[in-house]
Amino acid sequence: MKWMELHIDTTHAGLETVETMLSALGIDGVVIDDEEEFQDFLENNHQYWDYVDEDLERRMQGRSRVTFYLESGDEGFSTLAQVRLALEDLKARHTDCGSLLLTMDTMEESDWENNWKQYYKPMEIGQRLLVVPQWEQDDPSVRKALETRVSLILEPGLTFGTGSHATTRLCLEALERIVQPGCTVADLGCGSGILSIAALKLGAKRAVAVDIDDKCLDVAYENAAMNGIGKDTYTVLAGDILSDRAVQQAMGTGFDLVVANIVADVIIALSGAVDGLMAPGGRFLCSGIIDDRAEEVAAALEAAGLAILERHEDQGWFCFLCCRKSELN
Repeated sequence: MKWMELHIDTTHAGLETVETMLSALGIDGVVIDDEEEFQDFLENNHQYWDYVDEDLERRMQGRSRVTFYLESGDEGFSTLAQVRLALEDLKARHTDCGSLLLTMDTMEESDWENNWKQYYKPMEIGQRLLVVPQWEQDDPSVRKALETRVSLILEPGLTFGTGSHATTRLCLEALERIVQPGCTVADLGCGSGILSIAALKLGAKRAVAVDIDDKCLDVAYENAAMNGIGKDTYTVLAGDILSDRAVQQAMGTGFDLVVANIVADVIIALSGAVDGLMAPGGRFLCSGIIDDRAEEVAAALEAAGLAILERHEDQGWFCFLCCRKSELN
């Protein structure tokens, strides 16, 4: 089956008008690109990132666009004709909707659903791990590689990260070195669960993961199941570990290893809570720290009573391995 991907260029003020017009024609599944909302979101959520991709900012500049899809067949072409007539009417009645330019791309259903998969291939990380997209696990070359490596199977089509970013690679490489058989792990800001699942595959006996985004519950548990990990050894929680008492109680304490691959501001906020999560002799592994925030994060960790044992850098991102200052030899 073929699909038509259709775009209507408008203005911020015209978005609601265009959406209403499409809805009247039975088209409710739309995608909105809007620079004003994008910039507002960036302005009010600085704590969640330390940089924004410049290409993304350029793509969003001046853009207010509605995208929708129609089947490439008689019914779809009939609906498209109605859209074109409705756009002509909008142009005549509204002066604040911009160009209302209608453009179209066509695609195969298989392209729409699966072409993104070509960008995710098995990745060797460190000396032991092989991150494998779920659909690649039966590939002969993957099976050969797994004779000497530990598999970490993920579904990259899900919401969170896959291991390709430098910060995640830094953490996975560190986990190879520091995970001890039978240790316990807390994963703060777990996302896909990649770090805690990797720790379990590397020999940890129990892991508890938490994220403020409740999508993590389905995503992390699904990824864990693909790796043969059940809820008897893996617990995923949704909520704010710093303020949610129920999450704090469910999380527990006494972890041999606490990991956090987030962003600088969140690591700084977490630094004071880490001591209460770690067992005696425990370690705190943190990443997601862009280079121009590294010293600021280091200072916050030191102020919280932590000593940095190792620093690692990759592509302008830093990873710190810490212990309590009081436990330094």
